[in-house]
Amino acid sequence: MKDRLIGHADTLIAMGGAFLAAAVLARLGGRIGLPTIPLFILAGILLGPHTPGVVLVEDPHELEMLSALGLVLLLFYLGLEFHLDDLKKGGRKMALAGGTYLALNVGAGLGFGFALGWGTSEALVLAGVLGISSSAIVTKVLVDLGRIGNPETRPILGIIVVEDVFLALYLAALQPILSGADSLAAAVVDGGKAFGFLLLLAVVARFGTRVVGRLFHTKDDELLVISFLGAAVFVAGVSEWFGVADAIGAFMVGLMLGSTASGERILKLVHPLRDAFGAIFFFAFGLSIDPGDLPSVVWPVLAAVAVTVAMNVFAGIAAARVYGFGPQATANISTTLLARGEFALILATMAAGAGLDERLSPFIAGYVLLLAVLSPLAAGRSHRLARIPPGGRGRERDTDREAAPV
Repeated sequence: MKDRLIGHADTLIAMGGAFLAAAVLARLGGRIGLPTIPLFILAGILLGPHTPGVVLVEDPHELEMLSALGLVLLLFYLGLEFHLDDLKKGGRKMALAGGTYLALNVGAGLGFGFALGWGTSEALVLAGVLGISSSAIVTKVLVDLGRIGNPETRPILGIIVVEDVFLALYLAALQPILSGADSLAAAVVDGGKAFGFLLLLAVVARFGTRVVGRLFHTKDDELLVISFLGAAVFVAGVSEWFGVADAIGAFMVGLMLGSTASGERILKLVHPLRDAFGAIFFFAFGLSIDPGDLPSVVWPVLAAVAVTVAMNVFAGIAAARVYGFGPQATANISTTLLARGEFALILATMAAGAGLDERLSPFIAGYVLLLAVLSPLAAGRSHRLARIPPGGRGRERDTDREAAPV
């Protein structure tokens, strides 16, 4: 009994310490103009098991559930902001911008993987690592910079949706390759299940808004919080059963509820939950990084970051031309989508379990960490990039002349 109490105390200390450490570093960073995301990650690295000094959390898995909840809430909030009307109006443009983004980044990642010469399976993993943006970091950047209402934010969110659809199919196809299975039929079945579930969620979001609105309608804020939180977490769990990322399940729930009469209230109520648990997601990400492994892959990491930056600039230019945006929006798209995160870490875990090249895990950790720091910094200073790219020749909009951050 005493051992159990001690175990509970350690868990509570780890959780409370994680919140406090993230808050302290974020306050310090705010005074000198640094974004919060890399500071939350830095807190996890400094207080994790891989660095000397105070170790707040010995096992990163202790915060695994809180971290998962943080990701679910971040994407749920994103769904609330992404209205169905925007999806109906801009479906073709969204597909074109998202498809172009994937073609450039996944294609460059696959080519980079083969150029490294670590193996075919490793190259297929790197295609996903370099090709897919971090939904969590992108969402946080948009919120922190106050760009949710900007016109270029809709294409950014649309590209994330296209990425998530691709992600479900990509993971279903990659799993049998990493596990050594040679059954194409099994891969097709898994991909079909994932796509079918996504289609079902999309149909409910499109035609079931009234029914969903009635089910969630209540004047009691406490009951409303319990209802939408339960729905987001439950659908996220069911999504994983069907081979769809849990985050996209939460996104779809947000998409459904955002169009109901309770949508505005839910948006306000979820705000503090999103911020608190989102911080834990990035803190837990930092816990998984061992700085001692990074020197051995520093040059491949730097090369991969350079490739990703270049592809994101090209993708930003392409998306801006599809939507007719000017230079500032072009720069915002390019820098906001730069971050890589949770999906890359999932691939690192899969690669380690499949016994692939041992350099993959430290490479992915270093690559993700560098871009997690670089992306918020670049997004906050995108006005500088706006003077450079040639893609901003479309019509300039008033909101495109964004004030430079202080």
